[in-house]
Amino acid sequence: MMIKAAYFSTIIYAKDVNLDNKLFEKEVLAWANKDKGVKRTNMNGWHSTTNMHEIPVFKPLVDELFKMQNEVFQEEWLESEPHLGNMWANINPPGGYNRPHLHPNSHYSGVYYIKAPKNSGQIVFNEPRSAAHMVMPRRKEGEPPSHLWREVRVDNLHHYLHAIHKNHLLDILCIVPFQL
Repeated sequence: MMIKAAYFSTIIYAKDVNLDNKLFEKEVLAWANKDKGVKRTNMNGWHSTTNMHEIPVFKPLVDELFKMQNEVFQEEWLESEPHLGNMWANINPPGGYNRPHLHPNSHYSGVYYIKAPKNSGQIVFNEPRSAAHMVMPRRKEGEPPSHLWREVRVDNLHHYLHAIHKNHLLDILCIVPFQL
């Protein structure tokens, strides 16, 4: 019998939530129309300032993030309390994407999808341990399964390297990254 042990696995937690995405989309678009935002990893898109968690209309999302993070802390047997370091909005119009990046100074980071039409730019997780790139397995051709991302899903991950693929639609991808 073969024994399988995952010594260095990377766990990604995800949870579907029921929030008012139409309201969030309207508020984020209004914010983007009156604020030029900041430049980070976003290419051809908009990145808000990082105080989104302080804006009252987004409190239901903040509350859900804390609920989820408390569950994660229980699962991981962590004694500290969750702390939301910052939260912001990204809008990636057609051709927009986010370069590969890290979220330093955070135990977890994640993303909430306000609007994520099919083919609008999948999140991609890159192996953070450089030695793992020495002998990478050959991957099948074509798009990988997209079951890990969709509207209303919160993905909560360690702060490892990730990116958002280019948006190939004539519609926006609207997401809310956060750091805990």
